[in-house]
Amino acid sequence: MISFRFTIDQCAHTEPLRESFELARRRCSLGKIDEVSLHAPLGEEAERLTRVSVFLDPKDLYFHDAEEAIVIPDANTDSTPPTRNGKFTSMGVRTYSPAWWLPGPHARTIWGRFFRRTPPLATRVERWETDDGDFIDLVRLEAPPGRPHLVILHGLEGTARSHYARGLLLEAVRRGWAADLLLFRGCSGEPNRAPRFYHSGDTADLNAVARRLFAIDPISPFLFVGVSLGGNVLLKWLGESGESVNRRVIAAAAVSVPFDLARASRHIDRGFSRVYQRHFLRSLRKKALAKLERYPELAARERVLSARTLYEFDDAVTAPVHGFADADDYYTRSSSIRFLSRIRVATLLLSAVDDPFLPTEVLEQVRGVARGNPYIAVEFLAKGGHVGFVSGQNPFRPFYYAEWRVAEFLERAIAMIDRVPIAAPP
Repeated sequence: MISFRFTIDQCAHTEPLRESFELARRRCSLGKIDEVSLHAPLGEEAERLTRVSVFLDPKDLYFHDAEEAIVIPDANTDSTPPTRNGKFTSMGVRTYSPAWWLPGPHARTIWGRFFRRTPPLATRVERWETDDGDFIDLVRLEAPPGRPHLVILHGLEGTARSHYARGLLLEAVRRGWAADLLLFRGCSGEPNRAPRFYHSGDTADLNAVARRLFAIDPISPFLFVGVSLGGNVLLKWLGESGESVNRRVIAAAAVSVPFDLARASRHIDRGFSRVYQRHFLRSLRKKALAKLERYPELAARERVLSARTLYEFDDAVTAPVHGFADADDYYTRSSSIRFLSRIRVATLLLSAVDDPFLPTEVLEQVRGVARGNPYIAVEFLAKGGHVGFVSGQNPFRPFYYAEWRVAEFLERAIAMIDRVPIAAPP
């Protein structure tokens, strides 16, 4: 008889998982929980998680080959990359079957963060100085000259250890691509110097990094992928670029994007999703207070301390620090849904209908916008959580669909371009 148990990476921030486990352990009356109002099915999911008792060996959690995924044809999904002229070609479209052993959106959301293991990567961190006296760090993966070059943008409070970022880097390794993970200001483990942070609509740093990468690597085709907040930044940048986008940008993909920041902010302040909100606030507040030690006039300290929602934090810090009138102005001007119609690069939007960070009606609105833009391919799956998309019949051998699907989409886009040298930008 084998004794099974879960183990948690000690480097991970385990507070959100601890809170959900503690709720189940105490067997609280769900209707009486004030800080996190859980409805019955979510309580059952949390309780199921506490009963799971399997020890997962790290080697069984490595990224596996695509043929190990559970994939099925889906005639209702329009997710093949369009060509440069915006027309789709006929290719087999595949989707995934969500892992049966991860019931519900929250289990799918937290699994990768706490239980996924990835092998070592041959990457290095390189620091680039910015024009305003600050710096940006990139996690760099080398490849032979001329190979496709992938640029990755992480989510809110992501780091070089973020499981999805490492998964995307692994996909680049498997395909022989170069790759760069852009770490937003203050997300590399060292506070940035300038009296500012990063935010969901900040495309200036991405634009500067992209231009430098194009100059450093003058012959490679470029691919871009953004996850969550990074996906919002990427889509906004592509929409702002419109017809003027550098022609070496062949394709892009965005995973679990909060397309409408205002509605996403309200949604994460409900039910179990407040656990995620508290996690983000804890990290954001710590950074803001540290920044105030150096720049005391940057924001009102009492408002930073009293912020109990992401909206309140954005209203007190993010908006005024970055030149917005208030949180509503920040959300309106930064939401990527406003820029989708202008995108002129083959772009995959991969999201889950059960994403606990976003109301489903936003995805329906995005789908409507995408119908009018032939450059956008939509793949909105019923189940997947937020940046989850875990598949596989065996919990000892999970398959992480999102990164594979993104890489497949990008690879097909490369295969569809004309086999002629790409001229360097003037």
